[in-house]
This record gives sequence, structure tokens and C-alpha cells, in this order.
Amino acid sequence: MTADYVVDIGPAAGIHGGEVVAQGTPADVLANLNSLTGKYLSGEMAVAVPAERRKPKKKKEITVVGARANNLKNVTASIPLGIFTAVTGVSGGGKSTFLIETLYKAAARRIMGARENPAEHDRIDGFEHIDKVIDIDQSPIGRTPRSEPGHLYRRLHADP
Repeated sequence: MTADYVVDIGPAAGIHGGEVVAQGTPADVLANLNSLTGKYLSGEMAVAVPAERRKPKKKKEITVVGARANNLKNVTASIPLGIFTAVTGVSGGGKSTFLIETLYKAAARRIMGARENPAEHDRIDGFEHIDKVIDIDQSPIGRTPRSEPGHLYRRLHADP
């Protein structure tokens, strides 16, 4: 694990969470017997990897062609629809520019009639597979700021 400082919040989910269980260097968290995260990081506990991963029923994808804003230099990438997909990378690598400023804004404009202009790109293929786009950010849901701690989630809905 590569981190300078780790904060393990738990000890479980929902009403059983919300407390700092362990904090410090990765070694500090590994050494803390109360840290569930430490047990997973050490290999004492593990999540079984399925022998076969689920595949979408129909192969549908949306493809951004030639995205070129901020740190993106003529990037073309396809995102499969109908399965959970994560986009990862280093800070400043272009994830938000690609997903939010380019793909999300283009989809919201075309499908939902939004007025914001997307970042520069050549084209996006696959809009015919999408019937709506929903933007869920870090803004609190309801009255408590704890309702969505630190999650950033953008979701494209595929046609059934």
C-alpha cells in the first residue's frame, strides 16, 4: 500500500460506523487489532475473487473520441454500459475532465437539454444506448452533510 497517512473509519457501516478506528502510517493501521481495514491490508482477511465475472447482457458502450481539454491530449476511450465501471488514475491525470467536463456535459446537453458546453472533443458515439444522465456529486442528500461522505459518483443509465 502506498500512503503517507491512513484514517480507518468504522467499525462497521451505517449506525455502527462514524468513529475513527485507526489512524497513522500504514504500519500503524496494520498493527491495530481493531482495524478491519488493517486485517484486509495484511492479508489476514480477503474478499474472494469470483472465478467468472458477470458480463452485461448486451454489449453496449459509449465512446468519447478525441477529448482534448486540460491534461487530455486527443484521448479516445470507451466505457461499457450495463456493468459497474471505475475510472482511476493519478491526481491531475484527467479523470474529471474526461468524465465530467466532456462525457457528462455532452450527455446532459444532448439527452437532457442542459445548457452547459462540454470540453473540446471530436465526437461521442453510443448516445442511442442512453435514455438519461444523472449527476450525483458530493453535495449532501437531505439535511445531514454525513449522508454521502466523500463519494463522487456519476452514472449513465442505459436503456433496459
